[in-house]
Amino acid sequence: MTRRMATENWGKVAVLMGGRSAEREISLKSGTAVLEALLRQGVDAQGIDVGERVLEQLSRGQFERAFIALHGRGGEDGVIQGALETLGLPYTGSGVLGSALAMDKLRSKQLWRGMGLPTADFSVLNEGTDLALVVANLGLPLMVKPAREGSSLGMRKVDSIEALRAAYREAMAFDGTVIAEQWLPGAEYTAAILTGRALPLIGLETPRIFYDFEAKYLTDTTRYLCPCGLSEEQAQHLQALALQAFQALGASGWGRVDFRCDAQARPCLLEVNTVPGMTAHSLVPMAAQAAGIEFDQLVLQILESSLERSAPQDGR
Repeated sequence: MTRRMATENWGKVAVLMGGRSAEREISLKSGTAVLEALLRQGVDAQGIDVGERVLEQLSRGQFERAFIALHGRGGEDGVIQGALETLGLPYTGSGVLGSALAMDKLRSKQLWRGMGLPTADFSVLNEGTDLALVVANLGLPLMVKPAREGSSLGMRKVDSIEALRAAYREAMAFDGTVIAEQWLPGAEYTAAILTGRALPLIGLETPRIFYDFEAKYLTDTTRYLCPCGLSEEQAQHLQALALQAFQALGASGWGRVDFRCDAQARPCLLEVNTVPGMTAHSLVPMAAQAAGIEFDQLVLQILESSLERSAPQDGR
């Protein structure tokens, strides 16, 4: 795609970043990287730190489309997507339903289970939950996580009922719905999705207990393996499973599907990210580069997905 084509096709682009979620700082880094890439390609782009007046800013700014670089609540859960739909402003990534379902790990797992897709056994926790029964049913260790949070925030591996109780309270600070999953001791992989295809898999190795917030963003000890070490047949199986899981939630455009393997090396679905990170440590740019797609090209290809929402609005 040439610079001239990009400039003529996109019009004025709002890069939405920041917001008020727990992932605000990561979103600002992602949004800045996206904005700089668009400007390098000659796109008329402007960054907007999303706050209470964002709809007014978008209405007055004469924007023609939006690149969503918001992570977490308010940006990845269907809220900003619904607002943009109301404004008639095309945007990148998944729509309202796909965003809302993917953000909710509980609903994602329930849907995948209904379709026969592999995901770890789990239990929903609340104040009245018999934790001893949860441990009896699922065993130890367990992974406790808030259902609607990203970047591994509020997640903890536990090895006892006492630790399970403490982890539940910690996760409740992030979200009112908390789940406990069977611990998956195997290898971890991620599959980036870009306009209907799965990019090369990345294997993740960390000396930490799991791929947590620090392993994602703060440490240099995490290893990213691409090629991931699987056979071609195994990699293709995971890529096909990633696409199936992504499409099952109604997700579209671009995203990332995360897996972890059980003790028998069988892959289990963890979650789908509909607005993955675009920082220096981020996985989608790594996978794109392995597929021969440089960062600036990747950003333009993601922006191109917003064109799919232009036609219905133009015809009104």
